[in-house]
Amino acid sequence: MRKLDPGEICKDYELNTGRVIVEGFRQRSLEPIEIPGCLVAGHGAFTWGKDATEAVHNAVVMEECAMMAAQSELVNPHIHPIEQALMDKHYLRKHGKDAYYGQERD
Repeated sequence: MRKLDPGEICKDYELNTGRVIVEGFRQRSLEPIEIPGCLVAGHGAFTWGKDATEAVHNAVVMEECAMMAAQSELVNPHIHPIEQALMDKHYLRKHGKDAYYGQERD
């Protein structure tokens, strides 16, 4: 998510942080339940879930992903993010309307 501007920081910081998160999801046409966490630039991680236990689980998963990303950059400082099409494929095959990965078969 984007950085807050100076005005957003000086007045109603916490409220504006939430607004930046909502704005980011709207710009990406995502539902928060689909992506149970985000990073706000200059702030850090936010996670949520149907209850506190699930929110903490999502925080642990996010931290593990961050550790893997950091270790990948240590091994190869020239690493690049994967292409959007490949990210979409990985996500949609499990969560899209025609999901098939990890689904029970008749």
